[in-house]
Amino acid sequence: MPENDPRVFFAAERTLLAWIRTAIGLVGMGFVVARFGLFLRLIRTHEDTGRHLPSGVLGVVLSLAGAATAAIATWQHRRYCQTLGPADLPPRYRSEYAVMLGFGLTAAGVLLALELILSEW
Repeated sequence: MPENDPRVFFAAERTLLAWIRTAIGLVGMGFVVARFGLFLRLIRTHEDTGRHLPSGVLGVVLSLAGAATAAIATWQHRRYCQTLGPADLPPRYRSEYAVMLGFGLTAAGVLLALELILSEW
């Protein structure tokens, strides 16, 4: 294997995208769990409506965990890419798109968590 190999960079990209898939799953699961709690509250009309189900809190926690996962993975990927030399990067390849995707998912997870918190009150 040559000393400078762009496959090293592509392995880092695949690792980032695997973490991004995990973060999407966590954020999505947070939304589903929170909305399922809302559904349960709607069908329980005969019980005390002042009692909050823990699904809203769990949904927010899962959404924030997904956002944190995306942020940490993107930050580590960016730090790692800065250590690579020009020969390790493919010609005319821009890694900023993966970084924008990661930080965009971070923002989406945080915004979803805020929306879930505000919709609970």
